[in-house]
Amino acid sequence: MNQNHQEAMADVRDMYMVHTMFRREFGLLPQLVRGVRSGDVKRADVVGAHAALMCQQLHLHHEGEDIFLWPLLAERGGAEAAAIVPAMQAQHHAIEEAYEAVVALLPAWRQTGQNGAAVADAVERLRAAAVEHMALEESEILPLAQRYVTAAEWAKLGEHGLSDTPKKDLPLIFGMAMYEGDPAVIKAVLAHAPLPARLMMPVVGPRLYRTYAKRVHGTPTPPRIGANAS
Repeated sequence: MNQNHQEAMADVRDMYMVHTMFRREFGLLPQLVRGVRSGDVKRADVVGAHAALMCQQLHLHHEGEDIFLWPLLAERGGAEAAAIVPAMQAQHHAIEEAYEAVVALLPAWRQTGQNGAAVADAVERLRAAAVEHMALEESEILPLAQRYVTAAEWAKLGEHGLSDTPKKDLPLIFGMAMYEGDPAVIKAVLAHAPLPARLMMPVVGPRLYRTYAKRVHGTPTPPRIGANAS
């Protein structure tokens, strides 16, 4: 890999922050679904909208890795990458199948409040597949990314998710990720954002998430799970 020795390499700490968000929200989601009374359309729509948002974010997150990360590691990582990237791709296929099962069930459940048990079971399968993948990614892929992927290349993963997320949802998503985020990592993530976003997001994002969490989880401070939870 012919990289300029002065070129900054990937700071992968933001991936741990995003993974923590997914572990927390998907960890709480099956019980949220099971807690909706049969026929309670209003509550099913609230929880279903949250499930749809989290599924969308997980899908975009992995799509970015498929487009930007795996090819770079396969090209530059030699035998180390060859030993692990195919497993990561296979896990993505399994996650995508579980994701498609969830999003296929959500519309009818949100409209009728019926068949919640099937939705909860599908969400649990997606959660289990995603958690397994994130653990392997953290132990095997992120160390490789620090060595073989530049900071500019790494930034494209986040930019991909941001570009395909409705702008109205971005402050909430940031607030959701910040909930258990290290302040130093949050500052690094926002460092390249426009000045208004750097100033406003640390205030607006958490505030939006507190309001959102009260509606979805019944509390503005849902249980924190930490970066190492499984």
